[in-house]
Amino acid sequence: MDLQFLSDGRGRTTAVQMSLEDWERIKSLYPDIEYLSGDLPAWQKDLLDMRLKAIAENPDRIRPGSELFDEL
Repeated sequence: MDLQFLSDGRGRTTAVQMSLEDWERIKSLYPDIEYLSGDLPAWQKDLLDMRLKAIAENPDRIRPGSELFDEL
């Protein structure tokens, strides 16, 4: 997949361009992608912030998913 990144005057990435062929391939794999909203609901943002804070406060609790599956 060939992507092009667009930046603003400050050098921050603001957009990504891809070929229509790649976009069609993505849509065939994820048919609902065009209907997804760009914004998360506030409750999801709050939950993510809470989890990121917990990770930052105690990074030793994070383990690879493979360990979790082995434990289960």
